[in-house]
Amino acid sequence: MYEGAIQDLIDELGRLPGVGPKSAQRIAFHVLSADPADVNRLAGALRKVKELVRFCTSCYNVAESERCRICRDPRRSDEVLCVVEEPKDVVAIERTGEFRGRYHVLGGAINPLEGIGPDNLRVRELMVRLGQGGVRELILATDPNTEGEATATYLGLMVKPMGIAVTRLASGLPVGGDLEYADEITLGRAFEGRRSI
Repeated sequence: MYEGAIQDLIDELGRLPGVGPKSAQRIAFHVLSADPADVNRLAGALRKVKELVRFCTSCYNVAESERCRICRDPRRSDEVLCVVEEPKDVVAIERTGEFRGRYHVLGGAINPLEGIGPDNLRVRELMVRLGQGGVRELILATDPNTEGEATATYLGLMVKPMGIAVTRLASGLPVGGDLEYADEITLGRAFEGRRSI
């Protein structure tokens, strides 16, 4: 609809997840009318995140050093490992204050319709971590939707023969929902009432 730089910006913003054409247009015009210092801060933050942020070499959470702050924390238990789909799920669980173990971020969930299988996730890395010993319980905290349930079932079948207790977050989370949208109380209760699978 527009020409040149403004249309390029609208197109790029429209490629972001959750940003539709109208939102992309609103954001683009906000940027156009914003103070140049604000725009430079935004551009700087985007550059900085690409330069500094990487994935933790241990759990694959986001980090600005080789290991994330949770993996560096000596007060965390190595005996309980919580598997989540994305780094945003780590934040959701941490907000509850209920979990004091370690994490493993898969980088997604099994979704055959999208062509995502176990080989596209960090399942191999999880199995290596579990094979090193020390983990007594594996909590499967994938999203309570079809893909998350398929991922949890697959991981449960893979891990059970290793003699590690495998649990799943309890009900209380809405089916078809995402962990990042659950409130702290609901997620905390689900954590307390997790069940074996």
